[in-house]
Amino acid sequence: ITYIWTIDGFVYLTSIMDLFSRKIIAWTLSKTLEVSCVIDTINKAKARRNIDQPLIIHSDRGSQYVATEYKKVTENMQRSYSKKAFPWDNACIESFHSIIKREWLNRFKIHDYKQAYRLIFEYLEAFYNTKRIHSHCNYMSPNEFERLYKRTHTEAELLAG
Repeated sequence: ITYIWTIDGFVYLTSIMDLFSRKIIAWTLSKTLEVSCVIDTINKAKARRNIDQPLIIHSDRGSQYVATEYKKVTENMQRSYSKKAFPWDNACIESFHSIIKREWLNRFKIHDYKQAYRLIFEYLEAFYNTKRIHSHCNYMSPNEFERLYKRTHTEAELLAG
């Protein structure tokens, strides 16, 4: 979760990143820090990634991530937590939160939740996942990297017969 300042007060961005492709697969912007916002984001991620294999979900030790409701919604996942006061364990999402602010949000005087939502939607859906390159992804966008992976693995499966 990262805090985003607006003239009307803070809003909170909860995001889930697929570490394989660096794609933000789900996000929620809220006016509160309640665990329900984290659960909404997890449910969006589950709906978008219909994966039957065990998943690892990593987070810090914030109150939302140790709550009973969180544990219930992630019971079929392997939960992983950063060491206390050690954000480097969660470096990828911390870096993403820094990037979205530095590259995009800090350019604007954000008035309210509605404007913040529009800006975040624009950045994530029209740029970050689709155009922004990552060295981890061989200098491709997350979407390109995933497409290439699926194509090459589908071809390999066909050849293997």
